[in-house]
Amino acid sequence: MRHVIALDVGGTGMKAALVGPSGELLHQARRATGRERGPDAVVEGILGFAADLRAHGTERFGQSASAVGVAVPGIVDTERGVAAYAANLGWRDVPLRALLTERLGGVPVALGHDVRTGGLAEGRVGAGRGADRFLFVPLGTGIAGAIGIAGRVEAGAHGFAGEIGHIVVRPGGTPCPCGQRGCLERYASASAVSEAWAAQTGDPDADAADCAKAVESGDPRARAVWQLAVDALADGLVTALTLLDPRTLIIGGGLAEAGETLFTPLRDAVRQRITFQKLPTIVPAALGDTAGCRGAGLLAWDLLTTPERTEESA
Repeated sequence: MRHVIALDVGGTGMKAALVGPSGELLHQARRATGRERGPDAVVEGILGFAADLRAHGTERFGQSASAVGVAVPGIVDTERGVAAYAANLGWRDVPLRALLTERLGGVPVALGHDVRTGGLAEGRVGAGRGADRFLFVPLGTGIAGAIGIAGRVEAGAHGFAGEIGHIVVRPGGTPCPCGQRGCLERYASASAVSEAWAAQTGDPDADAADCAKAVESGDPRARAVWQLAVDALADGLVTALTLLDPRTLIIGGGLAEAGETLFTPLRDAVRQRITFQKLPTIVPAALGDTAGCRGAGLLAWDLLTTPERTEESA
């Protein structure tokens, strides 16, 4: 069976799959990223994982993978196939596409940014399927975004499009590592909610999931913490939808796992803030932690259907 290799590289773990022509996951595997061993070891781990996947595909399906798609964090130069910078992996200017192509005997390789790649999957085969314009916003340790336009994901002129987490929603507020104060992700990310709830309870191990449970049980302290996050998120999202006018707004990441505990007040907060703007459909992400792999598979298949396409024209 014709298939491609998909790799989603994270700070602690790597998810991988062999993906069939219709996007079906024919085989899935996971390994530790091994960043504690250093950046060179991480690269070698990726190359070895890809080689093992190719061998498995050859044995199981009678032919080797036709292409490879890889999603990585940080700053990604998709045109050159270079992982330009990733703080959590210690990378600078890693020619990952060339290294994989060499290790795998010339197979074509597509390299993509992790959030945009996950957004590509959500837009094409997930919660945004059928929407010509969508915005994918995962709420995790930070907040990022992927801007979907007619089946592709926009990277911007310099690869920074969609960085909604650094919209300033509270001028002069909490300092952000980016150098600004009052950035959205300092108030509405899963880590920000965890930090606020831990401070409220005095329990350093309390996290956003605990806060959501306390909201559901009617704890007034939790409701106050939660509402502050929802209000900040709504402010940032209204700015984004004013600029982008998406038809569908897809919210993912750890905070979205709270379900309607998040979505009911968030939809209300966004609705209250819009004036002339059109209210998009606000939905939870559908693919969970498989989005990156599925998106990487889409990037790989795109190489085979339209060789000149990169992540940004996927």
